[in-house]
Amino acid sequence: MSDPKAPGVTQRNTPAWGLYQRENFMKENHGEVPPFNTDPAKLEKLAHETLSRNGWLYASSNAGLSHTHLANRQAFYRHKLVPRQLVDTNLRTTTTTLFGHTVSAPIGFSPIGVNKIYHHLGELPVAKVAGELNLPYCLSTAGSSSIEDVAAANDAGAQSPPAVKVKGAQDPAANRPPRFFQLYMPHDDELTVSLLRRAVKSGFTACMLTTDTWQLWWRHDYVATSNYAFYHGIGAEVGLSDSIFQKRLQEAGIDTKTQPDEAGAIWIDGVWHGRAWSWEKIPWLIKTWKEISGGKPSLIKGIQSVRDAMRAVDVGCDGIVVSNHAGRQVDGAIASLDALENIINAGIGEKIVVTFDSGIRGGSDIIKALAIGAKFVFTGRLWIWGLSIMGETGVRHVMKSLLADFDITMCVAGIRNVGEINRTLLGKCFLRSSKENADCTESHPRSYGLIGESAKL
Repeated sequence: MSDPKAPGVTQRNTPAWGLYQRENFMKENHGEVPPFNTDPAKLEKLAHETLSRNGWLYASSNAGLSHTHLANRQAFYRHKLVPRQLVDTNLRTTTTTLFGHTVSAPIGFSPIGVNKIYHHLGELPVAKVAGELNLPYCLSTAGSSSIEDVAAANDAGAQSPPAVKVKGAQDPAANRPPRFFQLYMPHDDELTVSLLRRAVKSGFTACMLTTDTWQLWWRHDYVATSNYAFYHGIGAEVGLSDSIFQKRLQEAGIDTKTQPDEAGAIWIDGVWHGRAWSWEKIPWLIKTWKEISGGKPSLIKGIQSVRDAMRAVDVGCDGIVVSNHAGRQVDGAIASLDALENIINAGIGEKIVVTFDSGIRGGSDIIKALAIGAKFVFTGRLWIWGLSIMGETGVRHVMKSLLADFDITMCVAGIRNVGEINRTLLGKCFLRSSKENADCTESHPRSYGLIGESAKL
């Protein structure tokens, strides 16, 4: 929406995100230019030019030959939106709820570790922008800033003058989006409990256990350049700021000031590197988190099979994140969007909250994932590129552009609210007998013909 006087703009309960398009169109009139191009391919290219070699390789590398990464994108291609005409979308809203929290859009910041590789302030500007935009933020256990500092940055963004507010929201958690602590669970229960207590004390309202990274996958560029931040003194800040882990280092005779590489190695070796957990441990984690947090939600991130999704329901998870780690953990794996489709078809979304991660690049991708059945989506690489290019300003530009893209897509596709983005949109695939819904999207059979060719975003 480029006209600030268009019908419904001032009555909308969420920002008219599409006005960010107009804002950038008008910059030349004031002797300004937009920060940078947010086309994903050009965004990635600019980040490549900005980052150090190792920073670029860390951000861009995928598992093996990148076939899963490519499959993630290709899965979106087979679902085609068929826009509806003459729908009054002037008073549309992008707001939704997640675990009882009203948020400004169904988009969150994926947990990505070691942000200091991309910018010297690490996770702090990212958390600040998330708070400012009223979107959920996820802190990784592999973060390069402490739990407490990230929480403070997120709060600062939420309390800043430009912070987004959802008008008219009545629930107690309105305008306070869920703050996720993504856990790589240490093989040290005392340390795990300490991390969870710190997260709760710092205002994190959900625990997201990632289960697809017991061992880092073979990433050719990492190995060829010895490019592993944790072994080079970066990425252990969540652990180094923990009293229990500090005690472990003292017991091992490690001085963090003179032996940062050794300290980082002990930290990451304790949560990854062939140390797998099993389903038998999950009830303990859920019980422990619930006791510490007062019953706040727990999720598992990395679910790709219907069987595992059912198991998550059985053990008492409140939600799952359907994700293949953006194609960075198992090469040749199922596309995340295809896994989502399988899981929704099995009825899991009727039992727990199903969210989606891996492969989002634009507003139509968000709509496709929601239409298939995801309650919410997370995105990561886009804002990482923005952080790499221009720090806080870059993250804000990327995410406001994504929100504008999503908002404008809703406008021109005839979608008035997030509730209208549901399985009825997949008429050709799921509702063949319904004339009303049968032309909303074109969903074609699964095909991976592009495997082996150069991947493009």
